Amino acid sequence: MYNNILLAADGSQNSLRATEEAVKIASLCKDCIINIVAVADFSKSKDEVIHSKGKEELELSRKKKLLSLEEKLKCSNLSYKLTILHGEPGPTIVNYANKGNFDLVIVGSRGLNSLQEMVLGSVSHKIAKRVLCPVLIVK
Repeated sequence: MYNNILLAADGSQNSLRATEEAVKIASLCKDCIINIVAVADFSKSKDEVIHSKGKEELELSRKKKLLSLEEKLKCSNLSYKLTILHGEPGPTIVNYANKGNFDLVIVGSRGLNSLQEMVLGSVSHKIAKRVLCPVLIVK
């Protein structure tokens, strides 16, 4: 069974759907813990820093994006831990997942078409290709 689940989240509708699936899976095992990991993207963080009034406000705004996910987990009485990392989302999540002892990684998919995915690459695609444990991509 999956006792240690990594949920890659950014606060979007896609990550909310991924959270719903994580809740379903984690509810099957009483000792399951969900590790929510969010990545402050370097390419977007400059803008966040410039428009924030300090480090505390910046951290608060990042955590605020994940409140709906946390509420879902609290309402389901599931154990969870929140970690905010810094870097490029795909490689940062892959590195964190491979260093951890996770049984499953769950990530939402933005639903890029084939051309967009080929040109841009998607975070979910990078995770699925490079993480060493099973990966669930939620559409």
